[in-house]
Amino acid sequence: MADGVSPAMESLDILNVLRLLPHRYPFLLVDRIVEIDGDNSAIGIKNVTVNEPHFMGHFPERPVMPGVLIIEAMAQTAGAICIQHAKQIKPSVVYFLTIENAKFRKPVVPGDRMEIHVKKVKQRGMIWKFACEAIVDGGKVAEAMISALLSAEEPE
Repeated sequence: MADGVSPAMESLDILNVLRLLPHRYPFLLVDRIVEIDGDNSAIGIKNVTVNEPHFMGHFPERPVMPGVLIIEAMAQTAGAICIQHAKQIKPSVVYFLTIENAKFRKPVVPGDRMEIHVKKVKQRGMIWKFACEAIVDGGKVAEAMISALLSAEEPE
């Protein structure tokens, strides 16, 4: 803002997340966004439950959330703030462009409450880049740099 004062933090319940993101069960991986600081950063929440279909095969005796789904939760959290703050173009789709420096430090398992922290690193036009971390019980379980493209075009 011009006066140097940050706007009040926003949050989005599941109904508002559903209004922003096109994803639905079983691929919606953000239950709530508890904090949005403009288009600069956000904290999303994923409540991991044993009822999720990927746990039937990953792994039946010791369920672990697949790393690609942790990355997707990061992308969905970042995508929500892109769409929320790019209303002037009314994007119809957000394309995942890159994943860089992904690291997985600890398994995410049923019963975990995963916080997804995303922070905008760069924006050029409709291309956005974010530094992302997934945190469980105060400890970092994964991190990555991701980028996305907002498009006003209708998908074919």
